[in-house]
Amino acid sequence: MAGAERRTRMTPEERRKQLIALGVNALADRPLEEITIEFLASEAGVSRGLVFYYFNSKTGLHHELIQTARDSLMRATEPKPELPASQRLHDTLERFVGFARDHRQTFYSLVRGTASGDEDVRTIVEEVRSAQAERLSIMFHELGAEQTPRLQVALRAWVALAEQALVDGAVNHELTHDELVAFLERSCLAVVELAAHARG
Repeated sequence: MAGAERRTRMTPEERRKQLIALGVNALADRPLEEITIEFLASEAGVSRGLVFYYFNSKTGLHHELIQTARDSLMRATEPKPELPASQRLHDTLERFVGFARDHRQTFYSLVRGTASGDEDVRTIVEEVRSAQAERLSIMFHELGAEQTPRLQVALRAWVALAEQALVDGAVNHELTHDELVAFLERSCLAVVELAAHARG
């Protein structure tokens, strides 16, 4: 029996990954604020002290969960370079909507991180927005759009619009998957067109 216990005992890194996975999975049913050290210890069947050892505080735990949610979103919506730019945009939006619908609380917690009083959490969320806008900028550059400050502002504004549309349409189930993809694609193209022709 002792040998079996040794074989199944987790390494510190395995335990840490397990706790983070449990926390991210819990976002499917509850908001970030409800995922505490005590809650995670209960879910994992370990002591509160062990969870505290890995994350130091509730704030530290939330940082890890938001970072993991960020990484999951960025992987799920990574543009496919083998596709032509116009198809790549549509494909990326399909997966963007799919992620928001399949991981509702994770997505909601991530995009609502800007309302957090924690500066580090807000920074993580802003990094996601900047990265998404940069991905779009690359696609539209391939489609011939001039890279101007107006375009960068327009794309960042569109990312914020897309987040709200996904919260209302996907998280709250107000629109179908196809309706959301069509809305996001048309609105993105319209914003880029407006940026190209707007003059001060």
